[in-house]
Amino acid sequence: MGGPMNDFTAVILAAGEGKRMKTKHSKVTHKILGKALIEWVYDAVTSAGIKENIIVVGHRADEVKKCMGEKTKYAVQEQQLGTGHAVMQVVPLLKNKGGNVIIMCGDMPLISTDTIKNAIKKHLDEKNAGTILTADFENPFGYGRIVKDSSGKVVKIIEEKDASEQEKRIKEVNSGLYCFNIELLIESLGKISNNNKQSEYYLTDVIEILIKQGNKVDTYKVGNNYEIMGINDRVQLSQAGNELRKVIAEGHMRAGVTIIDPSSVYIEPSAQIGIDTIIYPGTIIEGDSVIGEECIIGPGSRIINSKVSDRAEVQNSVIVDSEIGENSHIGPFAYLRPGSTIGADVKIGDFVEIKNAVIGDKSKVSHLSYIGDCDVGKNVNVGCGTVVVNYDGVKKHRSIIEDNVFIGCNTNLVSPVRVGKNSYTAAGSTITDEVPADSLAIARSRQENKEGWVKKKRQK
Repeated sequence: MGGPMNDFTAVILAAGEGKRMKTKHSKVTHKILGKALIEWVYDAVTSAGIKENIIVVGHRADEVKKCMGEKTKYAVQEQQLGTGHAVMQVVPLLKNKGGNVIIMCGDMPLISTDTIKNAIKKHLDEKNAGTILTADFENPFGYGRIVKDSSGKVVKIIEEKDASEQEKRIKEVNSGLYCFNIELLIESLGKISNNNKQSEYYLTDVIEILIKQGNKVDTYKVGNNYEIMGINDRVQLSQAGNELRKVIAEGHMRAGVTIIDPSSVYIEPSAQIGIDTIIYPGTIIEGDSVIGEECIIGPGSRIINSKVSDRAEVQNSVIVDSEIGENSHIGPFAYLRPGSTIGADVKIGDFVEIKNAVIGDKSKVSHLSYIGDCDVGKNVNVGCGTVVVNYDGVKKHRSIIEDNVFIGCNTNLVSPVRVGKNSYTAAGSTITDEVPADSLAIARSRQENKEGWVKKKRQK
């Protein structure tokens, strides 16, 4: 469908204030699974093969433009005077184009690429002047109804408040999404009026004008009713998020990932997960994270823009902008801050914080340690309570721990410092100078026992 899609322009309506959202921001910039509502719509449209996109902005136009950048064109609706008025602002960009347009709503993140493709195909195959995307609702209250004659032809769209009792029983509803022949749309927009209680220009009036002029208007029913769910408040934002999380989780499961409790995990759409990986409850995977094969992730872990290699395990830990090598074990309760690179067969244990550091293959930082701005070699053992003292109050400094080093418990490494290969540091040492290879560094006060001191203190 590459050819027909090149004949199509998408217009995404994003000018409304969205008062029910009760927000200081543009409604369409609110996010689900890390993506703004309007980004979901834009991605669905572009994935369908439509190259030309126009977004109609108005309320908080600056926020929408900042969100979407230069990948689309914009039309401005200074006053929000209805959907018909919004599309009127696009006319200068559509004039002399020919072809067809699909009108989308910027607050419908659940619309699928397949639905867009299929609606466009029907519009073109049947040479419609207009095609209305619709759905059948058992309880259609609040939606405009699609009124058809006895032969099934569309007569008009009637809003809930204007519908008769018989029309209210119609289950097929208007989604607010349409395909139009551009030339006929522009001609019809010039004929609609705002002679109604709201003094607004309705896009639905275009449908009635097209029909009265003898043009063919038809409907296309969406695959799933939830696709036309608009986001008007925070409850609906959450409901749409639940639907999308379910779709994403099912996609991973069908691709070979075990998700023990899909309802409890949060996986953003750009994340990749390899086969035979197990995702435990409470796991959050964000951004462009890549999880390898046969990994164990969770429970209660959060992974952000990070890479976890094959057969690695992450338990109850937070990983941010970092990499974890094959067969490594992270956690429980570890924190990998940005810029951390963990090698293969590494153990990062409980209450360990790693920041902007490299940990070499087969090394261990088992518990209660802070390793910041440090290059740690292979086969290094870092004892409990070790701190790399990387900050002098003004600048960060970097230390180096070479291969096969044993760092004793409660060692302070005051950066910048180097610990040479095969060396040991004694427990409780504060290392401020270089430790040569094959050495034992002891940097602590000599123990002194004052016998009888407590007895004398009591007597006083």
